[in-house]
Amino acid sequence: MNNNFQFEFNKYINQKRLLKKIFDETLITCNEIAINDYFTKDQFSEICLKDEDEKFIREIIETPIGIVVLGSKSWAKAQVVNELLGCALLPVDTNERANPWRTVRCLYGTQTVVSLAVAHCYELVEHLAAYDQVWHTIPQSDLQLKQGDANAIRDPGYHLATLEVKLPHPLLKDDVQIVVSPGLNDFDVIYSCCFENINPIVIYVVSGEDECLSPLDVQHLCDFRVKEPKIPIFFVRTKEVVSQPLTPSPSYGEFSPSELTESQQHWYYNRQHSSAAVVSCSVGGHSPPIDSALVMPSSSLPNTQFESFHRNSSSMALYQQLCNLGFLNQSRHHMRGQLTHESVAKKSRRDYFFDVTSELVENFSNFSSILLFFRNILRSNLVSATTLLNESHNHCLRMFILTAHDMTWDLQITPKRIEYVKQREAELFSSLMAIANKKQEEIKQLISETIDFMRSDIQSQAANHEFTSPIINYNNISARELHNCTDEVQDLVLTLLNSAIASKLVGSVDIMRESFIGTLERCLSCLENSIQEAGEPRETSVALKEILNAAYQIEVNIKTSHNFFRVLWEKMKQLVKTISWKPYPTVDDEWKKSVANDVLDSLSESRLAKSICLQFRDRLKQSHDYFTIALKQLEGAHMGRMRRTDDRREQVRKNHAPGFAKFALESTSLIDVIIHGMPQLGREIGRGQYGVVYSCNRWAGYSPCAIKSVVPPDDKHWNDLAMEFYYTRSIPEHPRVVQIRGAVIDYTYGGGITPAVLLIMDRMVCDLYAAIKNGLEWMARLQVAIDVLSGIRFLHGQGLVHRDIKLKNVLLNNKNRAKITDLGFCKPEAMMSGSIVGTPIHMAPELFSGRYDGMVDVYAFGILFWYICAGHVRLPYVFEQCQSKDQLWTVVKKGARPERLPQFDDECWLLMEQCWNGDPTLRPLLGNCEEKLKQIEEHYRLSQPPTGYNKNYMRTKVNKIKTKN
Repeated sequence: MNNNFQFEFNKYINQKRLLKKIFDETLITCNEIAINDYFTKDQFSEICLKDEDEKFIREIIETPIGIVVLGSKSWAKAQVVNELLGCALLPVDTNERANPWRTVRCLYGTQTVVSLAVAHCYELVEHLAAYDQVWHTIPQSDLQLKQGDANAIRDPGYHLATLEVKLPHPLLKDDVQIVVSPGLNDFDVIYSCCFENINPIVIYVVSGEDECLSPLDVQHLCDFRVKEPKIPIFFVRTKEVVSQPLTPSPSYGEFSPSELTESQQHWYYNRQHSSAAVVSCSVGGHSPPIDSALVMPSSSLPNTQFESFHRNSSSMALYQQLCNLGFLNQSRHHMRGQLTHESVAKKSRRDYFFDVTSELVENFSNFSSILLFFRNILRSNLVSATTLLNESHNHCLRMFILTAHDMTWDLQITPKRIEYVKQREAELFSSLMAIANKKQEEIKQLISETIDFMRSDIQSQAANHEFTSPIINYNNISARELHNCTDEVQDLVLTLLNSAIASKLVGSVDIMRESFIGTLERCLSCLENSIQEAGEPRETSVALKEILNAAYQIEVNIKTSHNFFRVLWEKMKQLVKTISWKPYPTVDDEWKKSVANDVLDSLSESRLAKSICLQFRDRLKQSHDYFTIALKQLEGAHMGRMRRTDDRREQVRKNHAPGFAKFALESTSLIDVIIHGMPQLGREIGRGQYGVVYSCNRWAGYSPCAIKSVVPPDDKHWNDLAMEFYYTRSIPEHPRVVQIRGAVIDYTYGGGITPAVLLIMDRMVCDLYAAIKNGLEWMARLQVAIDVLSGIRFLHGQGLVHRDIKLKNVLLNNKNRAKITDLGFCKPEAMMSGSIVGTPIHMAPELFSGRYDGMVDVYAFGILFWYICAGHVRLPYVFEQCQSKDQLWTVVKKGARPERLPQFDDECWLLMEQCWNGDPTLRPLLGNCEEKLKQIEEHYRLSQPPTGYNKNYMRTKVNKIKTKN
């Protein structure tokens, strides 16, 4: 059993070391992103691990495993420790009068050393009995707390001191500790002594002499569940002490029964064959409060629940008591650690921790089941930590892709917005200039109507006007005072008239404000926000907005600015300079009305309209010039910002996103290996440019499987492979796309220098190339074409462009239904860097320019459809003449396309020509192509296909391929 323990712990350490490597590299990458200031503070906070997640992961990878042995009987705990180590390290003494034990901690050491230590900090200068003799079993006096020693009682650290035992034992070699709890009543002290700085695996020992838990056991278990509500416990009932205990072996190597005496071997083998029962059940929540009913077992138990376990009355009593405490659940029989495909699919990997269940083992005859319990705990720790890290990787990767989308959109829309602002401002300027040039008569009529409409109101307000300067005698007024009064009345009349005329003038151009200024403001607001987000100063856009307001938003200027109407006011005042009055009239209401009436009569509508139009044109011209200058400044600021945005986008596309995709692949691989193990490679069933495909009978509940083994030669291929895995795993499952079920990295491949990535996916029958070559019938080929279009449409709907649609990337199942595979070149449009990828004859001409979109898949489908209609896999004649790949590319760029074969009907040939049109904008949409193909299929379903489509006609030869595979 020790060898098995050593194997499990060694595997755990290796996997934990790999987790630490991924974790450290993730933190380093996040720090580099923070230093280079590629993202805003809010964006960077989305990238980093949450503090609580980082703390949990660090606890897993930095703290050792501690096997904590709890219980109220020291001799019973000693039995368990001795069984784990395979030697009698601790004495087994059932004397109830013996003093309680202190905490015992077993560690790995090159030599056997015993010492007293406090809080892992320093050793106590204490003389131990082990120093005076050669021992195999630790002297009991070194383990016991001296209750009657006055000096020990006065020492506060005496009871907290831990007896540390360093052993050269293989079980402890991989940073594993065994901690035996002290014999104290206060569980808080027990918890602080045993559970600090370790990842615990808890064993609770119940004495074989006890029929059920003691009140102290119940108290300790309830306190433990309050402190650790999720940690499962391995309950074990020990045997009564035999007359001749296990003799200590001279070394701590592998335990062998041959090393025992004859009587001891007889006892050992009898124990191995004795009856035992193991009960597995899930971990509950917090334990209920202590109740007297929980201390003693219930007597009313249905016999049918426990007949299969062959328990005696004490076994059932302990089992029922643990059920009442919430540690065991008699209604649920859980498969310990057996994660099926269904269970994996229904829950998040974050929940795997709860799949580890508490167990009850009645005696040591089945104590070896603790190995499975250990394995599940270790797996749970690793899966929980790795899942948190993997979720962080995927979250960051999604954020990078969305950021790249936003950056691409910004780079595309900003020049269009600036151009739109230029165009609309020019149209607005021309329209307003036309108003100023052609509508002078309308403005004159507007002024005349306003004066007539407001004459009586103006006179009434003038009569009620109170002068600002005090007049002592209104009947005997001086010439100076009369002049001031006249000016005040004139100012009042002109002010009222200005407001009325301006309001009417604004109303005449309201339609221009609604048509132009609203859209201009929105565009300018977007441009301004972009500059502000990039940290650029706001002066340019603010000045531009103010100029636009001053030039065009006349309604606002009427209410907030006097510049425009001040000029109008002065002009009006010049027109009334010639008004005459009598030298010394009486200044009363009638006089005020008379002055106001004279002002209104003296105004010339023609001259005033001409003056307004002239000023309007001058102001428009001036504002237009200011607008043009400010817009150039704004455009220059945006050009600089867009260059920086483009640099950031390249960093995201080429460095950050692929880097985190690799981390996500590594963490996913670690999870898959922990849960499902390495897949067993069968025989080779295919080979391509980038890897070899093997068969696999079963993995993770999927059967049969195909395993694509890829050995990335450099970082670029690593990044491409990681992105392919992410895109394939992130999209929903679709019947027309081959789903990757998992990924495992084989770090032992090539001696550990060049790891191999194993992509596990559903196994299909053959590819379309082999199917056509072996005579797939016409109607089946048409259905394949429809399936391919459905798969491409799905990918485009997920924002992905395949970029490598060809015969060998279309796989067929046993019903001749197609699925698209090999998403190695598949990327969202925002993540495409313009690289030239794909198979030459399927590559659209725009691929060579570096500027392309999803229409390249439409082009590739057109070439694929040519093969489907041709019914053979030979190259088209025009491409067959090319001697090299470069010559083939040149021919494609010049517009060469496959020839029309005699068996092609007009509808199929027209669809091909439309799909491979040299202008991407003239190619049909995939939905239209699919609808057209369904019409063609329906047509041939009701009639015979034309001559040539069924050349080498047969039902299908795919079955021959199946038999080969």
